[in-house]
Amino acid sequence: MKKNAWIYYSVAAALFWGVWGVVAKFISEDVNPYTNHVLFTIGMLFTLPLVVGTIRKGRPNQKGIGWGLVAGILAVTGNVAVFQAFSSGGLAAIVIPLTNLYPLVTIVIALLVFKEKLNWLNGLGILLAIPAVVMLSGQTLLFDDPNTFFKTIGLTTWLLFSMVALFFWGVFSAAQKVTTNFISAEWAYAAFIVSSVVISLIFIALGKVEFRFSQNTLMLGSLAGMLNGLGVLCSFAAYKAEGKASQVTTIAGALQPVFTIILAIAFLSESVAYIELIGIGIAIVAALALSYEKKPDAEITPNLTSNP
Repeated sequence: MKKNAWIYYSVAAALFWGVWGVVAKFISEDVNPYTNHVLFTIGMLFTLPLVVGTIRKGRPNQKGIGWGLVAGILAVTGNVAVFQAFSSGGLAAIVIPLTNLYPLVTIVIALLVFKEKLNWLNGLGILLAIPAVVMLSGQTLLFDDPNTFFKTIGLTTWLLFSMVALFFWGVFSAAQKVTTNFISAEWAYAAFIVSSVVISLIFIALGKVEFRFSQNTLMLGSLAGMLNGLGVLCSFAAYKAEGKASQVTTIAGALQPVFTIILAIAFLSESVAYIELIGIGIAIVAALALSYEKKPDAEITPNLTSNP
């Protein structure tokens, strides 16, 4: 169980982010992303009791805290970039599946910088996960209207912002792995929350936050923040449990929309297209392939018993 803990934490992260995806739908059109971030931060503050006991026990490594703060900044920068992509005329049908490919950036960093080694089955899992993420985006012209999709792609402002989001989210996942090399998952999460609070205060000071929202929006936004925070905490725990960046981020990224779709069908009465059904199957197979670890060869113990 301890050896495979990173797998369970990765799936748990996907589950929390999947539920977050359903809750976030209720307020996505009520507030701008800056206000959304503030609500998310409020929600994450409610999760602090989960880590307070651990972070009281010792003084953290300053380098690890620094990386934790950087991780938070990278994540928020990606969120803002997505908003700018939409504001610049980007279609959700292209922006969402494109930015959801951020695990590609993490994989490149993991293989080239972290020198992570993958077996052939893990590699197959990555190859399967990428198209699964696109299929599960729920808003893609690539399958519904390929001609329009390729005509829309071009060197535009919204596309540049989309690529910025993809890049920063991918680097964020890699930064999480680096953070847990120096400090515990709990301390890493605390640093992440601190950076989120600081950025929220900056948004408020710049007048980006709109405080005219209903109590229902406040409650749902805070709940979404709690779920998002728990997902981040689980991903930190997965990295701390020796999970490889290339595996953790791809499993979480592939399974997150699976949970979102299943929950949306169950509670929002949403329908699912055949493309999404195929994507769910591929995502599950990809996650299983990525979780496979080759067992070390059994050591050969010489027979020291002498013949009678």
